[in-house]
Parts: sequence; C-alpha cells; structure tokens
Amino acid sequence: MASKEVKMDSGTAEGENFQMDLEKKTECKEEMKRNITQETKTNKKKKKNKRRNFLIPRFGCMKLDDEYPTIDEPAPDGSFSMHAVDRTPTHLVVMVNGIIGSAQNWRYTAKKFIKAYPKDVIVHCSESNSSMLTFDGVDVMGKRLADEVLSVIEKHPNLQKISFIGHSLGGLVARYAIAKLYKQDISSEVPEENGDSAVDGSKASVSEDKLRGKIAGLEPVNFITSATPHLGSRGHRQVPVFCGLYALEKFASRTSWLLGRTGKHLFLVDNDDGKPPLLLQMANDSEELKFISALQSFKRRVAYANIRFDHLVGWSTSSLRRRNELPKRRNLLKNDKYPHIVNEEIARASNPQENTSEIKVNGLSISDMEEAMLKGLTKMTWERVDVNFSGSKQRFFAHNTIQVQTYCTNSDGADVIRHTIDNFLL
Repeated sequence: MASKEVKMDSGTAEGENFQMDLEKKTECKEEMKRNITQETKTNKKKKKNKRRNFLIPRFGCMKLDDEYPTIDEPAPDGSFSMHAVDRTPTHLVVMVNGIIGSAQNWRYTAKKFIKAYPKDVIVHCSESNSSMLTFDGVDVMGKRLADEVLSVIEKHPNLQKISFIGHSLGGLVARYAIAKLYKQDISSEVPEENGDSAVDGSKASVSEDKLRGKIAGLEPVNFITSATPHLGSRGHRQVPVFCGLYALEKFASRTSWLLGRTGKHLFLVDNDDGKPPLLLQMANDSEELKFISALQSFKRRVAYANIRFDHLVGWSTSSLRRRNELPKRRNLLKNDKYPHIVNEEIARASNPQENTSEIKVNGLSISDMEEAMLKGLTKMTWERVDVNFSGSKQRFFAHNTIQVQTYCTNSDGADVIRHTIDNFLL
C-alpha cells in the first residue's frame, strides 16, 4: 500500500510539473507574440516618421547639455548670470539681445561658453532692454545696460576683465553702453620708443594700445556683434526685405516712428536738439561720451554678418563695408570646421586723423552719412566674419539663426557660436 501511495504521489507531482511546463511554454509563446506585434508596430511607426520627416523640414530639437553643472543667478528683471559650480571666474561676458528680444535668447550660447571656459567666465544675459523696452531708443537702452553692468560687477568683486556680445540692435546698445562705462587709463599711456610698431610696420596697434582704457573699471577684451546694423537701416538695401526699392525704403523711413525712438535712430531721421543722428554721433568721440575710444580699448572687435537671407539687416551695414568692398560670393569658400562661415578677414585701421564730427548733417545724403560712420568706425582694426546659411532649411531665419536664438528653429547656427567661442580671448 505504501509503495502504491508513493507511486501515486510521484505521478501527481509529475503531472503538476508537466502542467507548469505547459503553462510556461504557453506564456512564452504569448510573450513572443506580443513582442512580434510590438516590433511590427514600431517598424510601421518608424517608416511613417521617416516619410513624414522627408516631407516636413526637420529642425534640430535636440536635448541641450543641461547636465553640465552651472549656477543660474536670476534677477527680478528677468536677466540672469551663469557660471560653473565651485568657481570664481574673473572674466565677465555681457550678452545683449536685439529688438523685441530677451535674455532667454542667449541661453544656448551662455551654456556653451560656460562649458568651454568653466574656470574663467561668468556670462550675464541682459534683460534691462527686453520686449517693448527696445523701442525706447539706443541712448536710453545704452544707459540702462550700463547701469545693469555696474550692478553685476558690484555683486562679483573678483572680476578683472569684460567682454560684450550683441545681436542685431544689441550691438548698437552695447556700443553706447561702453561709452558710458569708459574711463581713460592714464597708466597705459607710455611714451613710444624707437622701433615700437606693429609687425607689418604700421603703428596702428601701438596707438590703439596707448588709447586703451577701462570699461567699468575692468580690462576690455572682446567686443563682438552679430547681424548688427552699424550704419543704420536707411537706404542702399540695408534692410533686404525692401528689395532695394526706393519707394519702400522711403516709406519705411517716414514710418520709422512706429518703432519708437529706436526706429528714428535706425533710419537716421532723429534730430534731437538740432544734433546729427545718434548713429552718426556714435562714429566719433564727443566731449561727453568717448564712443570710438571705448571701442578702441578692446583687444579685439569682431563683426559677424549674414551675406544672404537676413531680411532685416544687410551685409554691408553688419560687416562695416562699403557696398563695393563686399567680397564676390563666388569666391567665398565653406569652412570644414565651421560649415556656415565662408569668409574671415582682418580690416586694418584707416587713417585715425580723419575727424567725422566736423561734417555737418544738414544737406547730407544717406551715402555721406554712411561714409562718415564708416570712417569713424574703421579707425581701429576689425575682424570680419561672413556667414552663409544657403542650403540650410533654416536659412530664411538667418537673422536669428546666427545667434541660435531658439535651438529648435535656429540650431544650424551652432557652428557660428562655436567659432565665436573658439576665437574668444580670455
């Protein structure tokens, strides 16, 4: 009897094991079916997305490198400063937005600067002139920016150097602000000795060194503009969207008041207290503000310019050239490292003895005013960097793409930002 019970128990156990194995096999088959079904759905979805991407322009909505440890110091006005964790940087980089812009337009570039130079720089993205405040006029905005820079410096007593990066209108605002912050450094004016000249034999670099002063008490290093209308926006295809049509340019000039005092400044129609247009004044030193001396105090000045597809700012005004000085497009070559940069050149300083402040504005043509501004602004050396987004799906947003204002729609400008960082002087 006992042996029969043992056999029965063992038979029952074998039956239960068989049943469990059968259930496991069934579950495995069902799981395999689910996986195959899921894989089939995934493949169909990929094919669908591929077809959709083929039809719809794809923008670079990639995840930013937010994992890099940085400290954001937001201010009540919306501006923010950014620097690496556990660092005490000594170089302040001030970024200035364009018309109807904000500090957020610089977030991508600020991150990249901190990643490249975590020990050295603190980036401050200005917000004192954002949104509708950009209609208040270049002079008012320049004063606000100067006050903002002083408040930032007060919070960071270890700062020793300062640089500015301005996009579009922001470049003009920065030019006015540095004149407000400029002070001559008497100690730098050493007597010139025999043989004290530039490598190429000229004395331009020596004279610039002698004129070098301080900006807000700090050593000025880089002054960089991108798509900035240095010569204004009036006439001569300085605003490409008008297609060079005289009627449209004249209409825009007469309706410039729609952009407030800023519009009048850009279109050179302001005449405050009988004075010349502000941009013409900013091409020379005056008793109150040393616009040119402030620019000369920087170790380098750089003008990034779109050669095509920038519908708001023309190539000549943003690159500080006369129209007949613009390079032939067929001679421009792409750079392997920076695909959208097609030309780099150094414009040597012109005759520093010419004084444009003596030119009377009454009766001056647009060409005369442009020439006066060019003579004043080219008294010093400039680096010109020409940018071309032809072939890019984002080319029609070139004015914002050169800044990478919004990464999703302006990511193709990342190589321009990389070029800015790689050539940045610390």
